[in-house]
Amino acid sequence: MNSTFLGYARLARPANLPTAAADILAGVAIGGIFASGVTSDFLGSVLFTHILCLMFSSVFLYAGGVILNDVFDFKIDQVERPERPIPSGVVPIAAATLYGSITLVIGILLAFLVSSISGGVAVALAMAILLYDGIAKKYDFFGPLSMGLCRGINLLLGMSILGDFNYWFMAIIPIVYIFAITLISRGEVHGENKNHIVLAGVLYGMVILAVASIAFLYTDDLIFSLLFLVVFAFTVLRPLVKAHSVNSPENIKKAVMAGVISLILLDASVAVAFSDWWYGLIILALLPISKGLSKLFAVT
Repeated sequence: MNSTFLGYARLARPANLPTAAADILAGVAIGGIFASGVTSDFLGSVLFTHILCLMFSSVFLYAGGVILNDVFDFKIDQVERPERPIPSGVVPIAAATLYGSITLVIGILLAFLVSSISGGVAVALAMAILLYDGIAKKYDFFGPLSMGLCRGINLLLGMSILGDFNYWFMAIIPIVYIFAITLISRGEVHGENKNHIVLAGVLYGMVILAVASIAFLYTDDLIFSLLFLVVFAFTVLRPLVKAHSVNSPENIKKAVMAGVISLILLDASVAVAFSDWWYGLIILALLPISKGLSKLFAVT
């Protein structure tokens, strides 16, 4: 594969992109898209087209965000991660800046194709992304909070499909979850972050409890929601415990990777509470795609 093409691909973190789409699928379920069931002509409907637009909007916004994140981190990466596309010289920093900016704008435009409400949410998401990339990530508290806010707004982007934000508080779940993952990632280069891992474990527990509570409150098929949730809990907690036991950069990186990819499991767990078990399986189908791409491209 051409090294330049590969460099541009690496900047967009392909393995992470399915997790952004999963947020949208969870959001549209929360937003009431399946409240009246699914008709036989759903795949040819405007609603289905709008779901696809929001999924691709989210993917482009996420890609633009991580590309520009590497642009902002150029000087740090020259020291800590010189193998990345920009510091290694594979992708010029000016080209990366243009690449990330165009990708971000495409994400916003795709959301406006759905509605002005969705477009407005996409603009808010882009602003939150730039806030994290340029300023907030430098701070121990506001960095993780800002990153979590991006995921929370991404869930709201999915909910915007019908303009119904009655369950806006659901966005708190990804905010807390991403806060935890970002805390863990603080030791990815040098290790020695046991305190952050303990706090992340507490936050993971809060997320699991919150999703379980939602399942009890909003679904009749409790067993399916809890089944997805158990798989999610096992997937994220196992590498976290190992990273605490052997607090090496390698184990910390694995815990971060597990946390990011398991967003798909988290979204499936939440979505099932507002739809049906088969919808959770559709979201879950993104997991092998993300895992497959993670073998070719870095997650962090």
